[in-house]
Amino acid sequence: MTTEDATAKPGELVVVTGMTGAGRSTAAKELEDLGYYVIDNLPPGLLKDVVRLVDASKGPAQPVALVIDVRSGAFFDSLTENLAHGATGRHATLVFLEASDEVLVRRQEAARRPHPLQGDGRLLDGLQREREVLAGLRGDADLVIDTSDFNVHQLTARIAAEFGTPLTVRLKVSVVSFGFKYGIPVDTDFMADMRFLPNPHWIPELRPRTGLDPEVADYVLEQEGAAEFVDRWVELIAGVADGYLRQGKRFAQVAIGCTGGKHRSVTVTEEVVRRLQERGIEARGYHRDLGRE
Repeated sequence: MTTEDATAKPGELVVVTGMTGAGRSTAAKELEDLGYYVIDNLPPGLLKDVVRLVDASKGPAQPVALVIDVRSGAFFDSLTENLAHGATGRHATLVFLEASDEVLVRRQEAARRPHPLQGDGRLLDGLQREREVLAGLRGDADLVIDTSDFNVHQLTARIAAEFGTPLTVRLKVSVVSFGFKYGIPVDTDFMADMRFLPNPHWIPELRPRTGLDPEVADYVLEQEGAAEFVDRWVELIAGVADGYLRQGKRFAQVAIGCTGGKHRSVTVTEEVVRRLQERGIEARGYHRDLGRE
């Protein structure tokens, strides 16, 4: 696989439209997670201008996704023309999301929002008008997805299957070391406490060093229980990776703490990241409190 193959599809232009309540926002969020530059509720007449601006600022390889809803109805002709004649210079895919009236009514009622074309009539009246307005786009769509029987995770998985790559659809793990005396990270999915290991702070020659230094790392990892802990912790993270992906979750934050965030947590964070990378899991380490004391 080349570097280009491993990134989000270069130059791709995805236009997402469809029925209100069929999942446009969910599709947009997933495309953003896949590396697409996403613009919601764009008037189709501005499509070429937006692509030109993205090309200039981020480069022509940056994939772009546009989400267009029924409120842009008067501009749909220009959208169809631009996509049909390749006016943007990109490979374009038109995605249409739909669902049954019964499902759409249930979703709209759950969201407690009126339909944009409902006016003074019923919700079903708005849906009927929307189907009429969007009929041409549905007929031109490259991909029609009926989300009637989908939950959020299933729609996310379908979008990932269509527009993701082996690199963009895998779990990305951030491992952060921290000191308990400075507070626990609030955005963590998993947290480990390294204070069960002897503290290098009490070893005079190790006190001024950090967990990034080989002398400290050797000391920490040679302590009783350290190797077993790292083994089990890596197994835990690797074990939930597939489940996270099935639920549409591609980012996990692991927090590893010790008293000051200088020695034990830093060493173990580095070791966990290294071991996860050996397993093919994309992992990066950060040291929140290193240098604070």
